[in-house]
Amino acid sequence: MTADQTPPAPATPAGTARRGRFHRAVDAIDERMGIKALTYPVPEHANNLAWSLGGITAVAFVILLATGIYIAQFYSPIPEDANQSVRDLVTDVWLGGFARGLHYWAAQAMFVTALLHLLRVFFHASYKKPREGNWIVGAAMFLLTFLAVFTGTVLKWDQEGYEALIHNLDVAELLGGAGIWFTQELTDRVPILLRLYSAHAVIIPGLVLLLFVWHALLVKRHKISPHPEIPVPEVESPEPFTAHLKRVAAFGLVLLGLLSVLSVLVPPVVGPTPVDGIEVTRPLWMFWWFFPMEQWFGVASIAYIIAGVFGLIFLVPFLDRGPKRRWRERKLALAAALVLLLALAAITIQVWTANPKGH
Repeated sequence: MTADQTPPAPATPAGTARRGRFHRAVDAIDERMGIKALTYPVPEHANNLAWSLGGITAVAFVILLATGIYIAQFYSPIPEDANQSVRDLVTDVWLGGFARGLHYWAAQAMFVTALLHLLRVFFHASYKKPREGNWIVGAAMFLLTFLAVFTGTVLKWDQEGYEALIHNLDVAELLGGAGIWFTQELTDRVPILLRLYSAHAVIIPGLVLLLFVWHALLVKRHKISPHPEIPVPEVESPEPFTAHLKRVAAFGLVLLGLLSVLSVLVPPVVGPTPVDGIEVTRPLWMFWWFFPMEQWFGVASIAYIIAGVFGLIFLVPFLDRGPKRRWRERKLALAAALVLLLALAAITIQVWTANPKGH
């Protein structure tokens, strides 16, 4: 066959050419942004619902950021206008009521999933060496979630929010200089409501984002902890972290759907403008576990019980230092945690049944 008779090269299918361009584009972006670092291997057991609770908590946080940015365009953090601005948001702003409802329920979802994530990590002892630091970072994010819910309760500036603030001020006064940020003694030029708004909208979310990045980097460094019930010789089929993210995104879509339904069917109420000197409400259910302490033991007991519970959470990796991770071999640690949870649950149920006025 002569040179003139050489057959032409087969035509490249259009789809193959497009895939080639796509991969080249991905490679170009990865060279500059390092996105393929997310493809590190993840064990198979990390893809079920229980081990995905941390990612679902992150989805709830993203929902809070999105709805919070929208709500912030219409909220006035001035005591004279705050309550009415929330009412106007619900009645006069396009999708305002839905955004507020989604924000309200997403906050509770984030608290619940973060708590369940901590309990899952505790049950499987995933906080043990070398992952103690990640437990502390996660506990700090849980504390910030608790503070975010509290500040959000105050911001609507109704009777319930005002009473929550008064309790906080009473505790801050007992703390002396350590509690000055929560009082009007810090400055008489900026209302405390405005400072709480800055904490709720800027300080707390900013700290959560910083800790989340730290948390994710520690997970990548130490890898997801092995399942204590899977025998060592058994080898799981690892998948890239990007596949894990797809599953978390699927769980997140389900969460978004459930929260949207709740936002429509059970929208949060806005109470009346606050009246000083009375106490007629009970707080959101997340605060019931210490709500009656003031009546039983005085105002100072609120600070003691909160500091004690969160202090124990932070100290878990240092109180349970043994190498054993199976729950059957950690009966003392699990029994102590169960006693604490039952005590807090009993107080919560007591508040629910003894205070019928509700939230």
